[in-house]
Amino acid sequence: MSTMPEDLKDLSLLGSDAKPGKKLETFPNHSPGRYYLVTLQTSEFTCMCPATGQPDFADISLEYVPDEKVIESKSYKLYLWSYRNEGVFHEHVINVILDDLVAALDPHYIKVVGKFNVRGGIGITVEAEHVKTPAAKKMVKE
Repeated sequence: MSTMPEDLKDLSLLGSDAKPGKKLETFPNHSPGRYYLVTLQTSEFTCMCPATGQPDFADISLEYVPDEKVIESKSYKLYLWSYRNEGVFHEHVINVILDDLVAALDPHYIKVVGKFNVRGGIGITVEAEHVKTPAAKKMVKE
């Protein structure tokens, strides 16, 4: 089934000069009875160390098996961009991103991975996942 005009009715950021913010927009999944994997990846995530204010850079990967909703990618980009000037620990930000995506999507399965650049001689990778439908997790390559 093709994208329908009504699929766009709740999307206010796509096609506009939107600013970074915490609004995650979704559109209807036309194949809710099928498990399929959606992957979004960026190497341009930045936030700040909450103690020093120094920038932290990361690759963020999102994998999910949608249920009724699919994330609109521009809103996700602006959402990630909103962390640019926020002081937050790596472990916290990945879990907050996961919680916000679960709230917006209620997916069958979702996993967020943040691989942060080495700073002070230590690289940190944080993985957080949520499983609503265990069979959907089989879509993910381990």
